[in-house]
Parts: sequence; C-alpha cells; structure tokens
Amino acid sequence: MKVEQIYTNCLFQGSYVIESEGEIAIIDPLREPNQYIKKAKETNSKIKYIFETHIHADFVSGHLTLSKLTGAPIIFGPKAEIEYDCIIAEDFQEFKLGKISLQILHTPGHTLESCTILLKNHRNEKVSIFTGDTLFLGDVGRPDLSQWCPSRKSSKLNQNELAAMLFDSLRNKIMPLPDNLIVYPAHGAGSACGKNMMKETYDTLGNQKKVNYALREDMSKSEFIEEVLNGLESPPEYFPMNVKMNQTGYEDLSDIFKKSLVEMNPIEFDELSKKNNHLVLDVRNENDYVRGHIPKSIFIGLNGSFAPWVGTLIKNVEKPILLVAPLGKEKEAITRLSRVGFDNVIGYLKGGFENWKLSQKRTDKIISLNAKDLNKDNNEVFYDVRNISELQSGKLKNSFNLPLDFIQNKIDDFPKNEPFYVHCAGGYRSVIAISLLKSNGIHNAIDIKEGFAALKKSKFQII
Repeated sequence: MKVEQIYTNCLFQGSYVIESEGEIAIIDPLREPNQYIKKAKETNSKIKYIFETHIHADFVSGHLTLSKLTGAPIIFGPKAEIEYDCIIAEDFQEFKLGKISLQILHTPGHTLESCTILLKNHRNEKVSIFTGDTLFLGDVGRPDLSQWCPSRKSSKLNQNELAAMLFDSLRNKIMPLPDNLIVYPAHGAGSACGKNMMKETYDTLGNQKKVNYALREDMSKSEFIEEVLNGLESPPEYFPMNVKMNQTGYEDLSDIFKKSLVEMNPIEFDELSKKNNHLVLDVRNENDYVRGHIPKSIFIGLNGSFAPWVGTLIKNVEKPILLVAPLGKEKEAITRLSRVGFDNVIGYLKGGFENWKLSQKRTDKIISLNAKDLNKDNNEVFYDVRNISELQSGKLKNSFNLPLDFIQNKIDDFPKNEPFYVHCAGGYRSVIAISLLKSNGIHNAIDIKEGFAALKKSKFQII
C-alpha cells in the first residue's frame, strides 16, 4: 500500500494517489489528468476509482477528464447533486482497492454532500482519513459557502444550520476515530476555504485534537457555531462558477489548449486588446512588470498565489484574456488559469514583452522605491494592501489598510493627483494593486520594494 500526496502550492490544495496491488484510487484530482495517468503507468497499475470529497468551489477538479481517459467511476458522498454519470455512495459504504479498502463517512457541514474517506489496511485496521474540507489542520471548512453558491441544495440551509451539522460530523464521525490516524486534508494555509489553517499538509488526528480549536471536547455546539463563523470574509467571486463546472461538466484541458495556445504578433495583440475590450493579463515577475509593461494591463505573477488572485480580482469571468507571459511559460499560465475555471484565454503575445518593445509600441512602468531611500520625516500617504490579520505583526503609523481583495471597490478612495505609496508584505501584491489602479486611470501610486519587511528594516515607525 502506498499513499502519495500531490500538493499544489498555488491553490494550497492536496490531491491523493492511493495504490494497492496494482490498483489506484485518486482523491480530489487537479484538472490536468496526465500526472495521475503517468503515476499509474510507472507502477503498471490501473486507476480504479476517482473520489471527490465534495463539490469543490475553489478549483475545477479533474475527475471528469480523468474518468473519460481511464474508465474509472467518479464517486461522491451522499446527497451530492451531480448532472453526469457517477456513483453517489451511501454512508459507510466501502470500496475495495487491492488488499485495502476505502470507506465513505458522510460528514456534512462544509457542504451538504461533504464526506471523509477512511483508509483501512489489509488487516482492516484504520490507517488514515482524507477529510476534504471537513477537517483541516488547525481549522475546519467554513460552513457559509453554500449561500454564495445557489446551485447547491444546501444553499437553502443557513450558515448556522450547516455549522451545527459540521459540529455533529466532527464529534460523531471523526473524533471517535483512533488518535494515530493520519489526517490528509484537501487544503492548507492560504486557502479561502478556511481561516486558521496550519502550514503543514498532514498530521495525526491525536495532535489535531490537542491543537485544533474545533475539536475541543469541552466545546458546546453553540460555542462551536460562534467560533467557526467568526471572522469569515466574503469568498472570491469565482467560487459559484467553479461549483457549477464541477457539478455539471466542463471542457477537457486539451481542448482549452487548442483554442488558447495561439501566438499573436504585437500588431494582432494590440488590435484585439483595443477593439474588443479584452483583458491583457501580464503574468511575469513583478520586477519585470515594474520596469515595463503594456498600458492598462493587469499584473498577477505566476510566481505568487496566481490562480486564487486571478479568481478574486478578475470580476468578469467571461472576458477574453490576452496573455503576456515569460517565454516558454504560456502553457503553464493557461493550465493554472483553467484550474480556477478561467478557460477564456484567446492568445498570447509572441516573443513576450521584449517583442512588444521591439515593435515600438507604447509602454508604461511603475515607480518603485527602496524603503531606505524614503524620507521618514515627511507625512507621506501609505496604503497597506495586506490582509487585516497580517496587521497583527505591526503596521506603519498613519497608514491606511485596504486589503487587495477589496481594492477595486474602493478606487474612489485613492488620491487622484498627489503621489502616495503602496506596500504589501513583500512586494508581490503591491504591484498587483498598482496595476489595478493604473488600469482605472490612477497613475500617481509609488511601489515600496519588498514591502513591509523592508519598511521595518528601515526603522520606520511601526505600531
């Protein structure tokens, strides 16, 4: 028996490959199927089952394409509403895999159909649980998402009712399990599906009972509901789209490549961006974008939390996208966009930004300064685009906090003429923020290189 976790840092997501005696089960696969098929070939194994712990909202799962290519059935937990052929398992139903078995435990709360998958070895001993979004390390799945995804039956339940279900699921199905079980969740720190996740990607159930607030034995149901709902922010706007795609179907990634991997010379690229009001998305490194970029393009770099920021900041999910990518990274960008349901790339700039400059097209840039070169005595205006939780580590005195997630709703709050400074934690999000401001006609923002980390080193007054 072998269990392999495939963790994708961009999405903070874990999928799993379980093998026994030449048979494989996949849990919560990514949209690109080839990595799973390759692993099966390497061990001369057959993919027998594809499990989904729930209908995902934060990414487009690869279950449909993988099932089409392998013939393996897709398995959801009880009460799943699916519009294609799959197995809707019963609570406690077991599926044999080689000499081991996988048992469905219905654990509603995050969603109505959420389940936990219990792995038993050849001696029928309980070994590990794959908890999806029911139980994270340090946290549990937020129970409010269904109200944002009206295609679910659970949207008829309010968040308090789902939180109550989650309390019961944890105490009746998960907490009675042996402490030595390994917990394999669907997400880690950074995911929008929870709020207090640990950076680790697996742990023992016994340790989680010690450190996870949601598993306290002395906690009442009302206390749990209050704590689990406290501090939840609105989820990214692309979540309902992803739910629908996972629920009803989507195009294969191979078909997305056919229509998206289209190279365009600067003239073609420029004409399309102007005539059809397309979105120019620049996915290079933030330092390259600062030095030069296409006017009104939006920056979201591949080197950061690319896919979640795309889903959060690009409001019109159907708007055609024109890519400016590092040479050779075009396919990667299209793949990572597709993971969150953005299948609308129509082409990329041939030769990248260097080719744009050679064509003598108009360019723009961002003023970016080192913190040590700023005058600490002047009353400059600073905008801090970090999350509210990050302010616990300190903030500049008299700075304005406006998290990047909400900046497009507050465009009118920024000065229109006087220069002002923008910073985040390390320099990635501030460049995204300034690109959004410039696309809205605000060109007087100045970036702080390396963000708050550099400001602290430069002895600015921190409170």
